[in-house]
Amino acid sequence: MGTQWTMAVARDEVVRTRLLESSRPVLRAGDALLRVDRIGLTSNNVTYALTGDAYRYWDFFPTEPGWGVVPAWGFATVVASAAPVLSAGDRVYGFLPCASHLLIRPGALDVGTFSDLSPHRAGLPSIYNGYDLVDAGQPSAITDDIQVLYRPLFSTAFLLADQLSTDPDHGDAAVVLSSASSRTAYATAWQLRRSAVEVIGLTAARNRAFVTELGCYDRVLTYDDIGELRAGAATRYVDFAGADTTRARIRQHLGEHLVGQIVVGLTHQQRGDASRDGAEVFFAPSRLAKRTADWGLGGVEARLSGAWREFTAWVASRADVETHSGREQLARVWQRLVSGAVPPTTGQVVLVSQSAVEHRENSAHG
Repeated sequence: MGTQWTMAVARDEVVRTRLLESSRPVLRAGDALLRVDRIGLTSNNVTYALTGDAYRYWDFFPTEPGWGVVPAWGFATVVASAAPVLSAGDRVYGFLPCASHLLIRPGALDVGTFSDLSPHRAGLPSIYNGYDLVDAGQPSAITDDIQVLYRPLFSTAFLLADQLSTDPDHGDAAVVLSSASSRTAYATAWQLRRSAVEVIGLTAARNRAFVTELGCYDRVLTYDDIGELRAGAATRYVDFAGADTTRARIRQHLGEHLVGQIVVGLTHQQRGDASRDGAEVFFAPSRLAKRTADWGLGGVEARLSGAWREFTAWVASRADVETHSGREQLARVWQRLVSGAVPPTTGQVVLVSQSAVEHRENSAHG
């Protein structure tokens, strides 16, 4: 039967981790067992952990009381299947646990995608329950790295940029993005590049050169330069840091000319109540539901896929990737990420399975 492991984090102190081992489950009719091969870890995953209770991220992969399993996006291989739509050896992409395996109940296959119909996931946002069946032949390490690091946050950035660019009341107001060095922020800025609005990146002084070199912001300011924002111009602030003090400084400086505040992430790991200062909390599944109603699912997928292809061509030369292997390194990468020791310029990819490690080594020697 074999064993499997899971990296759990303390819900009240997410930097703390523990490895849990158990026997692999016995499959029932309709089940399939995935071996987790490769996942990406970014500040996006830290946000999942910090908002795990509020947005039910802990509910996707339940574990022991007081502990949670951080979701990550990545690739997995079907190692056993009692479901008609999947066979051993099939390769999938989607929402995975920081673990060696995942038991799912795949639904019907629809144009290369299926949903996990496990009962505990029935009431969770559908955007996280879908999986893509991908080519299992010759995976590309470079393409896979870009996919696991950027594809999850790109969907959020795509939907956020769509909301900002179609705002009926303030669509021409300047947009200020905090944590401008984060992937979600600059993916949003990249998509706003065709709009007529000024897009300003706000970042730490140590990251200013990197953010400027990206070339997707009209202006780049440090947090010490907030006073340089045009006080008389209508401005919207998009907070990827979740930093209450920074929002307060911007409100004080811009006054009535601050016409909108949106909180997207928590890269600074503050859990303040955004609603108290009039900020809107952006939740990608809600925007997706609206655009699915407007355009239909096919329309959303066509627009998103087209934008993704353009973005990957742009970001490929800018992606700096560190690769790690195994469960011990997974825990170390997570702890470094939570403590802020990972530079925003570098993406963290973890090869969870030995098969993924061997494929990477064979590619390097090939």
